[in-house]
Amino acid sequence: MFSGLVRQFAKVRFYRDQILCLESDLNPNIGDSIAVNGACLTAIESTKTHFSEELSKESASLIATENLQGLVHIEPALRLGDGLHGHIVQGHIDSIGVIKSREMQANQHVFYIETTQKALSYMVDKGSVCIDGISLTIHEVQDSSFSLVIIPHTMQNTLFMDYKIGRRVNIETDIITRSIANMFHKYMLTHNKPSKKQAMQDMYDSITLLY
Repeated sequence: MFSGLVRQFAKVRFYRDQILCLESDLNPNIGDSIAVNGACLTAIESTKTHFSEELSKESASLIATENLQGLVHIEPALRLGDGLHGHIVQGHIDSIGVIKSREMQANQHVFYIETTQKALSYMVDKGSVCIDGISLTIHEVQDSSFSLVIIPHTMQNTLFMDYKIGRRVNIETDIITRSIANMFHKYMLTHNKPSKKQAMQDMYDSITLLY
């Protein structure tokens, strides 16, 4: 598990045959989980100057592998006792987004990212989302995209400073929102509810009766 509070970059030495080699002084133990641009990967080689991770075919098909060059965000897995300063991040990329536009508002940068309807269904205004491993707050969810307001500190301390229009980014939607949505969907199917409104009322009544 991760927090999405990235404090380190690594330089890609190479990515080939689904092996990713990163130049970094992190020096993880073999078997450690290290998120790279938000994707949880396992260290298979480690030295004082670099470490390597192997991507499964599924992982390679789900993430923006074209960004595995130059600098990448890295985050070691949380340890017991670490503070959760971002939000709960699994490192499981569930969709890809494309930066459609960006603009300045006062001293802040606003990014508009287009993604799938399924991903958008798990997003809410002011909710959490993880973009390339960075825990961020959704500004607004729209019909085919969502927006993020990036403060100067985040711009200066992440790779967002170099993100251009057309770039694909890894997205992990909030696990809590996804879990609630999936529970609601299963409830609808198993109880043959004619409408979401009725199903929500029934679920609310059930929870209220527990108290």
